[in-house]
Amino acid sequence: MKILLPVDGTELSLHETRFALRLVQDGLRASFVLANVQEPASFYEIVTSQNPAMIESAAHEAGEDLMAPSAQLLAEAGVAFETAVVTGDPAHAMLELIELRACDMVVMGSRALGPLRRMLEGGSTSRRLLDDCPVPVLLVKPPVAADPDMEGGDAL
Repeated sequence: MKILLPVDGTELSLHETRFALRLVQDGLRASFVLANVQEPASFYEIVTSQNPAMIESAAHEAGEDLMAPSAQLLAEAGVAFETAVVTGDPAHAMLELIELRACDMVVMGSRALGPLRRMLEGGSTSRRLLDDCPVPVLLVKPPVAADPDMEGGDAL
């Protein structure tokens, strides 16, 4: 089974990675696609950039840095994984990754958005993915005693 595991480098995404590793330790035969979705360059960045490839390279490097802690956990556990840094809308980018990498499942974090943020953002990434995903999505809730540093958007 190939599982998409979107992460963003936060302690909360490490919690999600540890949960996914427990599934493997409990007998699930799986490999992972560790993914990070970067925000696309702004119009201003594109227009003023002397080197558009530099913007893309910086986004890719940032994504690799954000995935590094989860990648280290997977590597130390001896679990097979590949990485992907993509740019764009998180839900849409993950749907493309699911198809491109032939993923059978998604394991990702779930965070409660307030009503204002939910309205402004069109819902959480996890909610939008649940609505459109062709494969099962397992949402990992934050630990009960969540650290304030672990709050934030969806892990990508």
